[in-house]
Amino acid sequence: MKKYIHGGDIYRHPDALDFSANINPLGTPLSVVEAAQKSMFDISHYPDAYQEKLKTALAQYEDVPEEWLICGNGAAELIFTLVQAIRPQKAFILAPTFAEYEQALRGVDCEIYYETLKKENNFQLEENFVEKLNPEIDILFLCNPNNPTGLLIDHDLLERIVRRCQQERIWLVVDECFIDFVSEPEKETLKNMISTCDNLFILKAFTKRYAMAGLRLGYGITAQRSLMNAMEQRMQPWNVSIPAQEAGTAALKESAYVDRARKIVDEEKKYLKQELTTLGYTVYDSRANYIFFFGKASLRDDLLKENILIRDCSNYPGLSEGYFRIAVRTHEENEKLVAAMWKVRKR
Repeated sequence: MKKYIHGGDIYRHPDALDFSANINPLGTPLSVVEAAQKSMFDISHYPDAYQEKLKTALAQYEDVPEEWLICGNGAAELIFTLVQAIRPQKAFILAPTFAEYEQALRGVDCEIYYETLKKENNFQLEENFVEKLNPEIDILFLCNPNNPTGLLIDHDLLERIVRRCQQERIWLVVDECFIDFVSEPEKETLKNMISTCDNLFILKAFTKRYAMAGLRLGYGITAQRSLMNAMEQRMQPWNVSIPAQEAGTAALKESAYVDRARKIVDEEKKYLKQELTTLGYTVYDSRANYIFFFGKASLRDDLLKENILIRDCSNYPGLSEGYFRIAVRTHEENEKLVAAMWKVRKR
């Protein structure tokens, strides 16, 4: 049986309150659910292989040309397809970071170099990282904000990395799947650099932003037509279902919902950080819709006995036992988590 290494495993823990998956705390918008439901009357047909309706709405939402967009069955499909298209021999990734980058790279027998983020530096990427980018590297994956730490890369440093990668002809993949939850996403995104950087690929998803994890819909943005062509050749023609396309199109109209969620996350993140600090845990400065902290090694199992599921991060490269990640949920749910934490602390 395939080993489950992510959060959100509600199928093995159906009664648990899930803080292990970083989904929008407001839940899926009703308009998105209704769009998916209505589309079920059309499932006797194949999906639109060109995803025309979805891409038109997406181009308007992101303010980019449609030809810069590629959609996938979740962001994960795009990661694997991109790696298959490039087939890099040497890659650079951070440790810790999202597991799919390494998994996709292993699938093409790529040699992987790790930049280990140090706890002494609060898991921030250091300035000297730019100097380590040399022509031997074929591809670099960065997650911003990073998963599981939630930390943003300093924007000036990030821009220097982009320029260095362009200079050394290194493919740069920047995963911005959680960027919509930071306070000012427009100041952190690299989208404005795409037109002048033909080696840059930005990865985004509907999964977290609109609480659509079960429908699987992600997208990439790049101005590099040759990369786009190579990826499209490796994708099956109907990779995005009719319900996913219709739900995604409806979701892009939910701007007020996204703004409201961002405000709730900001407020509740402050509450949770304060409570975790009071509990005696080491809390890091996450800017995403989840919190990364260090506590006692048994915390995940202790909380599971209280029907609360959190993400044990000890299986991330670069982390040891005791590191955890919790999603930011509604205040009522967050209060239940805090109460359970106090309860297990007294044991």
